[in-house]
Parts: sequence; structure tokens; C-alpha cells
Amino acid sequence: MYNPRTNTVWVPAGGTGAVDVIDVATGKLSQVEGFPTREVEGRGGAKRLVGPSAASLGDRGTVYVGSRGDSTICAVNEASLAKGACTTLDSSPDGVAYVAKTREVWVTTPRDKSIRVLDAATLAQKERLVFEGQPEGFAADNARGRFYTNLEDKDVTLAIDLATRKTVATWKSNCGAEGPRGLKLVDPEGILLVACTSRVESLDLAHDGAQLGSVDTGEGVDDFDYMPSNFQVYAGAGKAAKLTVALLGPDGTLTLLASVPTADGARNGVVTADGRVYLSHAKGSELVVVSPQAK
Repeated sequence: MYNPRTNTVWVPAGGTGAVDVIDVATGKLSQVEGFPTREVEGRGGAKRLVGPSAASLGDRGTVYVGSRGDSTICAVNEASLAKGACTTLDSSPDGVAYVAKTREVWVTTPRDKSIRVLDAATLAQKERLVFEGQPEGFAADNARGRFYTNLEDKDVTLAIDLATRKTVATWKSNCGAEGPRGLKLVDPEGILLVACTSRVESLDLAHDGAQLGSVDTGEGVDDFDYMPSNFQVYAGAGKAAKLTVALLGPDGTLTLLASVPTADGARNGVVTADGRVYLSHAKGSELVVVSPQAK
């Protein structure tokens, strides 16, 4: 997660039990420590340690961190890096999203096919929303009063009303068996960007999620980022070991601008105010940083 208020990149560092916080200007690394870890069995039976795995930028100097180590959501002070209030869920959290319109934190918990709605101030759970599939990805739409998520195993994207918390639209993602992953809202244009594992699509919110454009990225995309100031999309493909940079046109079309070699497994990039892209590279226990092209 990139925090423009402090010009820092926040990296939930899983099995280390910490969140690394990197000062973009100086490269200095600080840590939010003290998150429990636990061993789980992954795909293929391999054992791995899990811990903090998601971060979302709130308001009033707060960052919300989700941890798979103990299924907690914690509020962290962005300046002091001190942990504040925490709450424990009865299912492992995946995505964490702050919703400014309702001052809530929405947490996807795909293991039990639900989303938890928490009060941002106290982190008390207000509601558990149940779905017919596994929620994956998120985008809060404060202007339209909606929350968007995907059902990864159903290959659909949902629009949920923030007030009633009812699903008001279901759009076929056409991502295939692997399903849709990350989401980014382009506002006020009313375009929703959806990541499949090998491409990024753009959907028209005003016309029932009609597809406007698509750009191929190579295999291995999960989450991605978008910079409103230059209308550019940044998608790291882990299996293809490259970063795709695409331009979002005013009509919603996506045009390839650059394809940059990265590293095997590098994905889930975030872009900073100066145009640098930080990609998580778990295999190397490092971040891969791609600098903007010289003008």
C-alpha cells in the first residue's frame, strides 16, 4: 500500500510478523512489529508461515492492517507506527478496505464466503455479509454509495449498496476458471478496472458493467495499481515476470505503453507519487522497484 500523506510504502511481510514501512524519498525502512505468525499448509502440501498480509489507508492518520497469523484487523498510527485497537475475526482475512462514506472497514473473508463490515473507530463488527462464492478484490465507491468485489470462483464482479448492504448488480467478468482478482475504481469517470490473471479489463459503471477495453499483461496478475494523474495502469505479472504499463483512454480503452522485465513471482505492485512502482517479490524476500521512464 502507498501512503501519499507520508510518502511511504507499507509492505505486510507475512511470516516475519511485521509490516515494513519504506520512506520513498530516503529508502529508510521502519517496522510495525508484534504481529503473531502461524504455520499453514499451502497448495501442494508445502508449509509456510503467515502473518500480516493486507493494509488499507484510512483517514485521520490511520492505516488498517489485516493479519492471517491470528485473524486480526488492527489500526496503526501512520506517524508513530504504534498499533492501536484490534479486533479478531472468526475467519482469516484477505482484503482490507477503508470506506470513507460510512467510516467503516470492509474485510473480505473468502474461506467462509463472506465480507465483514467493521466500525472504523472501534473495529467492532457491525455485520457479516454472506455470498455464494469467495470474495476477492475490492473498491469503495463513495460517490455512488457502492462497494465492488469479485467472486473469484464464480467469475463475476458484484456491486453492493453501502447503505442496504445488498448486492445491486452482478456482472460477468469473463476471466475464466482462475476468476477475477484485483479492482480499482476510476472516479469521476465511472470506470471499474478488473484484473484477470493475464489481463486487465475496464467496465462502464453507467452501462451495467459493459466492457470498454482490455490489455494483455502475461500470466500471474493478482492485484495492480492505477495513477489518476497520468491515467496509467500498472500490473505486475508474476509468472510472466514483467510489469505492464497501460494508458486508460477517456472512452475506457486500454493501450499498452510499456512492458518491463521484473522477476519471477514479482506482482501486486503499488505506484508512488513520483511514478516508481514497488512490486512484492516473495521468492526473493525483496521488493522489485521499477523507475518511471525518463522524459
